[in-house]
Amino acid sequence: MKAFVCRTCTRDGGFVDVIRNGLQGIEVESVDCMSGCTRAQTVAFRAVGKVAYMFGDIVEGDIADLQNFVRLYAQSPDGTFKDARVLGDLRTKAIARIPG
Repeated sequence: MKAFVCRTCTRDGGFVDVIRNGLQGIEVESVDCMSGCTRAQTVAFRAVGKVAYMFGDIVEGDIADLQNFVRLYAQSPDGTFKDARVLGDLRTKAIARIPG
């Protein structure tokens, strides 16, 4: 699994460090604009053979929900969830679910 953090959502691009510190154990990559500008800060997740997710309006306070997402996503064979409520507030911050 890999997380992608938009570095253009914040002036200094420093939000990637917040995600790296909060999601230890997964690869986190800083990338140029992911076109989620109206919902900054954007973070996306992708794993081989699974759907990809992109979330917007992410703040440091979402780290616990992101940690929960990472755990559930890793456990899911195809990256989908029968009930989005398990994602907590992230379910309202989803911008896209992209087929794997």
